[in-house]
Amino acid sequence: MSKFWSEVTRLTEPYVPGEQPKVKNMIKLNTNENPYPPSPKVLAALKGAVDGNLRLYPDPTADELCEAIAKAYDVAKSQVFIGNGSDEVLAFSFLAFFNQGEQILFPDITYSFYPVYANLYRLDYKEVPLNEDFTIPVEQFFHAEGGVIFPNPNAPTSIGLGLEQIEKILQNNPDKVVMVDEAYIDFGGESAVPLTRRYENLLVIQTLSKSRSLAGLRVGFAFGNEQLIEGLNRIKNSFNSYTLDRLALVGAKAAIEDTAYFEETRSKIIETRHRVIGELRQLNFTVLDSQANFLFMKHGRVDAKQIFETLKEKGIYVRYFNKSRIDQFLRVTIGTDEEMNRLMEELATGILS
Repeated sequence: MSKFWSEVTRLTEPYVPGEQPKVKNMIKLNTNENPYPPSPKVLAALKGAVDGNLRLYPDPTADELCEAIAKAYDVAKSQVFIGNGSDEVLAFSFLAFFNQGEQILFPDITYSFYPVYANLYRLDYKEVPLNEDFTIPVEQFFHAEGGVIFPNPNAPTSIGLGLEQIEKILQNNPDKVVMVDEAYIDFGGESAVPLTRRYENLLVIQTLSKSRSLAGLRVGFAFGNEQLIEGLNRIKNSFNSYTLDRLALVGAKAAIEDTAYFEETRSKIIETRHRVIGELRQLNFTVLDSQANFLFMKHGRVDAKQIFETLKEKGIYVRYFNKSRIDQFLRVTIGTDEEMNRLMEELATGILS
């Protein structure tokens, strides 16, 4: 700890990202990345953008990308906000819509960046315990003093919440912002974006990292009414007007517009997920019903940490959370069929045999 650190720095407990191993021939199923490459149209757009214009600043309002997203999601351009990954959009949102001294609500088992942001901005918060089956207790999110945020589907549990339940949360928080973090929505859930037309307190946040195979490009976006988007822009422009570079802008636009490739790769992941869930359950795993590109599972006999460490020795990386209530669960990203076949082989013939 440095004597030069501010009080905020000293008191901050930063987010710990998933392990990024530098190992050859590994199978990486621990960070929920898409196993398939980006659209060829994205790669072509990136190559075309590597020219003399890189000496110029990018468009601070990301107009062309905003228009493409608005068209794809059938909303007005003024309802779209663009950021450097959904994590940045979340960070701006916490600062834009939550107040110190007013307690915000989010699940106790959820994306671990939420308490980091809350602590960084000195926000009061309550972690609402999930039900025993890891579903969200909807009524516990009514009448929040400061606002609400939750992922849908939730992470790391993979369980989705229906729009009717989301509407109940919105209706019971009419004067506070409800944020729905839809990082994994494209793998089986129903997006709340259409609800932004009827609920002025709804902010929906998405990313191109998962379903569009662009985790390395860092593009996230949010949907909400014009007042919410204006609030986000006020915060963004107080930090950095140029959050997305020229390559990210053109690559993201190409990804949004190539719906055929998006549907193809998304369908592959969903099909593989369905198959692997069945096979895991035959091996005595409890696997939660997933609407995401990952599985949350535990074995009936073998300790989760033991499975995690043994798989790691074999070059297969999954995510283990040493936390109360979930310390017997593993989070496993859906990889290619070949990668998942290797995982199942190691489980069936080695670890569990």
